[in-house]
Amino acid sequence: MGTVALAAKITHVPSMYLSELDGPRKGTRQDAIDGHREIARRCREAGVDTIVVFDTHWLVNANYHVNCAPHFKGSYTSNELPHFIANMAFETPGNPALGKLLARECNAMGVETLAHDATTLNPEYGTLVPMRYMNADQQFKVISVSALCMAHYLADSARLGWAMRRAVEQHYDGTVAFFASGSLSHRFAQNGLAPEFAFRLWSPFLEQLDRNVVQMWQRGEWKDFCEMLPEYASKGHGEGFMHDTAMLLGLLGWSAYDGRAEIITPYFGASGTGQINAVFPVTPQDGRSIPKAVASRADGYTSVATRL
Repeated sequence: MGTVALAAKITHVPSMYLSELDGPRKGTRQDAIDGHREIARRCREAGVDTIVVFDTHWLVNANYHVNCAPHFKGSYTSNELPHFIANMAFETPGNPALGKLLARECNAMGVETLAHDATTLNPEYGTLVPMRYMNADQQFKVISVSALCMAHYLADSARLGWAMRRAVEQHYDGTVAFFASGSLSHRFAQNGLAPEFAFRLWSPFLEQLDRNVVQMWQRGEWKDFCEMLPEYASKGHGEGFMHDTAMLLGLLGWSAYDGRAEIITPYFGASGTGQINAVFPVTPQDGRSIPKAVASRADGYTSVATRL
């Protein structure tokens, strides 16, 4: 029935917003902004009606949650970095029907998920920053999914991703894009040193780790990457414990995925963290059943809790 037309790992660095404003940071994140606009162009070309964002800034302590209110509008200031994002206006339509459908399919596959359509809860900036550049004309409906999961297994996040793909392909009349909104390594510069690391990684180890992971993505080494994901999420300081990445790969077929990442915005450093915009081609999978790797909770990624 429905189509998953595009999947991507995207940045949401707040310095993108600073890059718009007059001052010393003006224009410095134009490459990341251009990357978002290119991904949005591809979504329009593919006929996408709704973008689902796995948001590593939405912290939850139990269950998975889907914010699918009919409409989002307001002014956002980051509680983490109020000197980076202050009074940023936002507005976008939501998609309650799809949000409830996604949650229903996740629950059917044993991943406890709640859809929230009658809510005053607005998305976090892992959703709002990308949509500022991808959806300024409000062409796309937007759904936000919690991906800063404090007491969850990566295995369940992978299963959630697959369930959401199945929900779209088997039960939805439309075309959807899914984005994992989060960095690779996410070790912020120590307090007082942030200006020195505005365009750098915190350590050579983390940078080399990230760059090798990006090369694995480009070569399509998914079995190896899936096996190392829990340890990478821990030792590499992955943002949101990399639940967004597990969700995205679950959607694509986990270790059975056979695509290769296309880099839209090359890997870059921001306040000590590692960032990228990369598209993952959506390749055919057997939509009638969950991929064997996710169904069996194999590949060495289930025995490790996300908080190592």
